[in-house]
Amino acid sequence: MEEEFPIWYLGKLAFNLSNVLMITITCVIVLFIAIFCTRKLQMRPTGKQNFIEWVMDFVKGIINSNMDWKTGGRFHVLGITLIFFIFVANMLGLPMQIAVGGEVWWRSPTADPIVTLTLAVLIIGLTHYYGIKLRGVKHYVVGTYFSPMKFLFPLKLVEEFANTLTLGLRLYGNIFAGEVLLSIIALQLAHINPVVGVFAIIPAVVWQGFSIFIGAIQAYLFTVLTMVYMSHKVSDEH
Repeated sequence: MEEEFPIWYLGKLAFNLSNVLMITITCVIVLFIAIFCTRKLQMRPTGKQNFIEWVMDFVKGIINSNMDWKTGGRFHVLGITLIFFIFVANMLGLPMQIAVGGEVWWRSPTADPIVTLTLAVLIIGLTHYYGIKLRGVKHYVVGTYFSPMKFLFPLKLVEEFANTLTLGLRLYGNIFAGEVLLSIIALQLAHINPVVGVFAIIPAVVWQGFSIFIGAIQAYLFTVLTMVYMSHKVSDEH
């Protein structure tokens, strides 16, 4: 499926305005959720406060399953931000895709490999930063790349590249495939044959529900893998 996107050039740099728009909208929604759910906090939580506290406890459980809380507690906000951001980004393209003048402006930003791979590179880079910060350069480099045996160094480099690639492409592949299938079903709904269109409604509704589930699972997996990679870099036992 060939799609055209609005591109803006700054010298030799090209910016996909659709991605810029959708990422901005995602950030605004996540910020709104955070502000809305944390206003007027009470000792006995109800409603929206229960929800945000459940998310916080959920992410805390992810961290505790990978590293001790004394080390991992500093990544609590990171985990909460990731799971909210990725879930919202995954959901944006489900109900609709908007094209203006043949250019797609509205879709899930995580349906673009550039976005997901950029996010993966940032996460892997962050794990290196905290690994060096918490363990020191020498201890980090020796413990990460030359342990338990020095000849494993090339394999460790390949592993870093593979982790970055799979972290980004796993998220992209699942969301992009879901949107493609929804587009195909939508074409059937718009088909001139009314019988085909009516029967296409059923798989459209089913796939919408399944896509919400997949979007939630992918947000969870990305957060889990982030904490797994982080624990490998900051914990001596790894």
